[in-house]
Amino acid sequence: MARKPNYNFEKRQKDLARIKKKEEKLQKKALKKDALGNDIPESEDTDESTDEGKPDSE
Repeated sequence: MARKPNYNFEKRQKDLARIKKKEEKLQKKALKKDALGNDIPESEDTDESTDEGKPDSE
């Protein structure tokens, strides 16, 4: 007896591939934009916090 195809698995794999391709495209765009001299905003993953709203000690 032949196995039934697992369509949910196939769909998930296609979705993951599509998402990965989209992210790679966005990264290439960002690198190209950076190469032109434009600023790239820093990602929110950094642990450095800004001092917005705090009074300066100068």
